[in-house]
Amino acid sequence: MKSQSIKNWAADDRPREKLLQKGPRALSDAELIALLIGSGTRELSAVELSRHILMQCSNNLTELARHSAKELMKYKGIGEAKAISIVAALEIGRRRKDCGSPVRPKITSSADAAAVFFPLVADLPHEEFWAATLDRSNKLKEQFMVSSGGISGTVTDVRILLKKSLEASASSIIVCHNHPSGNIEPSRQDKEITQKIKEAAKLLDIQLLDHIIIAGQKYYSFADEGLI
Repeated sequence: MKSQSIKNWAADDRPREKLLQKGPRALSDAELIALLIGSGTRELSAVELSRHILMQCSNNLTELARHSAKELMKYKGIGEAKAISIVAALEIGRRRKDCGSPVRPKITSSADAAAVFFPLVADLPHEEFWAATLDRSNKLKEQFMVSSGGISGTVTDVRILLKKSLEASASSIIVCHNHPSGNIEPSRQDKEITQKIKEAAKLLDIQLLDHIIIAGQKYYSFADEGLI
């Protein structure tokens, strides 16, 4: 009798198909572990082996997480690769719990906006152009780099910027780039690209709230200067 691999099970009994059709919450702890180990032994299916392991841990995932890979390898049918998969999955779960829910800052001023971008571009020896997307409450959704260039400038593709903003379902955006030269004042090209982004975004019902220029530890806000 061959090891009972999941791919040989009846369709209704396969955890992979069950997860795809009903979502991960529909699976039992044993079925989730069975997905990690893939196959059982000659005597036990992957789910049955997983149930056996869980029973030895009082059916408690926290108790199971205390087991090292070497301890899990003591169970018949659990080799090094399977033990490592279980330990890694449980560690990811622990780290996710430690992280908690991410706090999304609300952008209410140019200082808030600049604080988002300072860690990204303040000390770069070359120029980069970034964007941040916001929801209707002006809470930050995500940041992404639009382009990267040399010391004197970078070419900004407005189409890429707006495509990513649409994919993020942004209600508004803030753009930013750095001046490695240390000169905080916007160039003619900076003003032109700002206007181009503003007009293109408006057609897509996305508002450009600000354009931040960062030079060292200083910043310039187009919104504060009445240029948006």
